[in-house]
Amino acid sequence: MNNIFPTELSEGWLIIYIDDIIICSDSWSLHLERLARVLHKVAEVNMKISLKKCNFGFEELKALGHVVSGLSLGIDKNKVAAVLLKPIPQNKKEMMSFLGFASYFRQNLKDFEIIAKSLYRICDQQTVFEMTQERIQAYEKIKKALTEASLLLIPDWNIPFQLYIDACGDGLGEALHQVQIIDDKPTEGPVCYISRQIQPKEARYGESQI
Repeated sequence: MNNIFPTELSEGWLIIYIDDIIICSDSWSLHLERLARVLHKVAEVNMKISLKKCNFGFEELKALGHVVSGLSLGIDKNKVAAVLLKPIPQNKKEMMSFLGFASYFRQNLKDFEIIAKSLYRICDQQTVFEMTQERIQAYEKIKKALTEASLLLIPDWNIPFQLYIDACGDGLGEALHQVQIIDDKPTEGPVCYISRQIQPKEARYGESQI
């Protein structure tokens, strides 16, 4: 469908994922204008739309495992509920499946790569799979983080960002923040979280050098 809406995609207000279309607007009048443009092109190419699957004019929607609004991006709790009810992984395949799922939401999870370090380690081919107490705690901590993850602010590219960095022996964690006006009050919050494990050559560095 990208070939049908090249202009709309380049303008940045249309999102297409497989056969789903999302239209984003700052005002109701602009939204109606953009909706008309999209529907006109849909009619031009004889594309069919299922009305029962459509939602029009919502301030918040669920898409790709997230809850998205004009102000924030959060995790859709319904998408993580089934995974959180599963027992502790019993083998590498189950652990890799869990880590892959959790990693999809890593921008919402503070220090994800650092917390998950011991869990990634037991997925190595040369490592025996053993859920030690430390690894169970890491697993439970990630599950808890998925249910309590902060809402991320939608970035405003016209105002400054603040970058907070924290280094430790296991890795590097970063939080990108902004102060935005919400309900007429300046509010600081995260835009995204970034983390990574330290490389072997970095293990000898001090925290200020990582």
